[in-house]
Amino acid sequence: MDSFKDFPNTPVSPVRDAVPVTPDDATPLSAMTRALYVAQVGDVAVTMAGGQDVIFAAVPGGTLLPIRVTDVKATGTTASGLLALW
Repeated sequence: MDSFKDFPNTPVSPVRDAVPVTPDDATPLSAMTRALYVAQVGDVAVTMAGGQDVIFAAVPGGTLLPIRVTDVKATGTTASGLLALW
């Protein structure tokens, strides 16, 4: 039973979908994320929803980053096991 099925999809509601992310310098994600999960420690280079390119340095494995991004870049990303969450 899904206790949240009637809840709106907002930034504070539980995520509904997850897909693996392969960092890519040329191809954006299929949709803007609500968060990123990082399974293995490393840096994560992204383009934020506001258009800024940033690197989250030394992200610990098992971290959920509550960030809205359009791209996860190959250049600058050393973390692995990334999941885009919506």
